[in-house]
Amino acid sequence: MILTVTLNPAVDHTIKLDGSLETGAVNRTTLDQYDAGGKGINVSKYLDALGVDTVSSGLVGGLFGDFVEQQLSRTKVPHDFVEMSGCTRLNTTILSADGEYKINQSGHPVKRRTVRAILERIREYDPDTVVVAGSLPPGLGAPTIDTIAEAGDWDTAVDVEGGLLDRLEVEYAYCKPNRAELATATGMPTETVEECRAAARELQSKGFRRVVASLDSDGAILATEDDVLYVPAPEADVVDTVGAGDALLAGVLKAAADERSPEYTLRYGVAVAARVVETPGTTVPSLSSVSEDARSNTMRSL
Repeated sequence: MILTVTLNPAVDHTIKLDGSLETGAVNRTTLDQYDAGGKGINVSKYLDALGVDTVSSGLVGGLFGDFVEQQLSRTKVPHDFVEMSGCTRLNTTILSADGEYKINQSGHPVKRRTVRAILERIREYDPDTVVVAGSLPPGLGAPTIDTIAEAGDWDTAVDVEGGLLDRLEVEYAYCKPNRAELATATGMPTETVEECRAAARELQSKGFRRVVASLDSDGAILATEDDVLYVPAPEADVVDTVGAGDALLAGVLKAAADERSPEYTLRYGVAVAARVVETPGTTVPSLSSVSEDARSNTMRSL
């Protein structure tokens, strides 16, 4: 079973405009959508759609926290959150003709003692893998993630910003940086796929056994103990990139849990991400035939 921990979840508010976003003008929307969001929540949503036994946990509070739990209940995604004081944050994505804009709230401050409640919740499920994903609210830092990783026999995967990755001190089964996070965590250039390969190897030397890195339109790489694999991004009608990295990680963890080869694992993760970018917001698309897409993805060793 894979349990995800989202310490700073959000309601994802997606707005679409017909034209460009204009200052000093009233901008009318053609889409107005609200989803339960936060990286760990997204990973659980995709894992559940892929048929993986998963539970989404973390911290929620207030009106938006109620919305997160209600939406997960409505979509039948298993969840078990710890209640916090304060309100879950609201993150807004604006899709316009001139680009994609993101406005993310920082989140409500959290006291360290709240982490004890999270650890108790995780232990109740005794998962095979724990995924800690997303930003941290004010009051928590890298030691919180290290504490979760060392609190049980589970493997731990992390998907956090590059500065946090660089401050983690214990061993992790997986980390999933994007290109910018890979550069921040290592201090190395990541403009080319080959540079990303070298940066992924550097991250492995810091205690991450496997590194799966999303490289935007270039696709993704997976650094294992024996090789660094690369799958270019397949053709897709991109609507919205929100959730793409979470989908990549979910696909990789699903294939790894099924004991598939590293080659198939990366192909599968990229195939799941390609489906997600064709859907607005973090709505879960149909993933029933994604394994067929995975087999058609090209792959090479770097």
